[in-house]
Amino acid sequence: MSIRHPHRWVAHQHELEAIIDELLAVDRYAIDTEFHRERTYFPSLALVQLAWGDELVLVDPLAVDVRSLGRLFDSDVEAVFHAAQQDLDVLTHTVGSIPRCFFDTQLAGGFVGYGTPSLVALLNGELGVSPAKGDRLTDWLRRPLTDAQRDYAAADVAYLLEVRDLLIAQLDELGRRDWVTQASDELRSRPVSGTAPEDAWTRLKDVRGLRPRPRAVAQAVAAWRERTAMERNIPVRQVLPDLAVLGIAQRQPSNPKELSQARGVDERFSRGKVAAQILDAVEEGKRAEPPPARSGGDELERDLRPAVTLISAWVSQVAKSEKIDTSMLATRADLIAFLAGDPEARLRFGWRRELLGADIDRLLHGAAALTFDRGAGLRLVDVAAD
Repeated sequence: MSIRHPHRWVAHQHELEAIIDELLAVDRYAIDTEFHRERTYFPSLALVQLAWGDELVLVDPLAVDVRSLGRLFDSDVEAVFHAAQQDLDVLTHTVGSIPRCFFDTQLAGGFVGYGTPSLVALLNGELGVSPAKGDRLTDWLRRPLTDAQRDYAAADVAYLLEVRDLLIAQLDELGRRDWVTQASDELRSRPVSGTAPEDAWTRLKDVRGLRPRPRAVAQAVAAWRERTAMERNIPVRQVLPDLAVLGIAQRQPSNPKELSQARGVDERFSRGKVAAQILDAVEEGKRAEPPPARSGGDELERDLRPAVTLISAWVSQVAKSEKIDTSMLATRADLIAFLAGDPEARLRFGWRRELLGADIDRLLHGAAALTFDRGAGLRLVDVAAD
């Protein structure tokens, strides 16, 4: 059964400006976006949902200039999202900024025992509300939207402020509100689409096995592909498939014939202007200093590698006892970075150091040990000094 949420459709600039003026006078508001990026490199904003007090509006970005939201985002009014990362990406590109103050209910849920919750899981768990499922493949850019589409979009923000208040109470009881602030700062600092083309190679599957020189070629070709996709605003896979990037990196062709023989390269990419650009990128990669390998353990000292497996098991135990999602607490890459001495490793800072980092240091220096307690799992114990 669908739950209707009274809302207004906003398709005139003066209406949006009046809403922003009203929002500047409140403490917080809920926000969500609908967008598409299947056919483009940059996300195409299709809808902005806003809720505060007894108000809920659906803003049509095809009819108004959403850059006006920048003056709201620059204020101290708190924006409440659920799973904000993709929303922050699309708002960066369409508004030109993101809210200076924001709260992510998904992040907060991860600190009070929900793992990495969906909005439905939070609504059900905190409010006993189960909103109707919508069409996940709906075309949000088509106008007019149906009543069912509008209701589905409205449901995404209708309860967020209420859920936020319930989560804040639990975080305060656990003393973890500051942890959410730290996690939000991490989220804010993550690169959005269209930044750092030189890092695009790290998102390739199977890139971990490349040797240094092929890795440098993969970096150069992937960066060329990323910049080309940005310039043409098309998905990177339409510029050059991942398999072709890896095939070119392995073969390191120096002419069109060799390029055509690389795995994943068909006629579209082995001749003409595109082929010349790819070969230029290959030469650039051959001359460049190879980038460090992706974290996978190969660069870790051999005598420390067993520690990754052991500490990973303990991390899972800590996550369970503290009711925190394991992937939020520490990934394998986090552990490797810490053990390898990376000064920027996340386990060296903030709430992660408080829960894990300091104790891992003690383990590595022999000041603590892990023991198995039947029924309680792995347990950290002090080691008596000689």
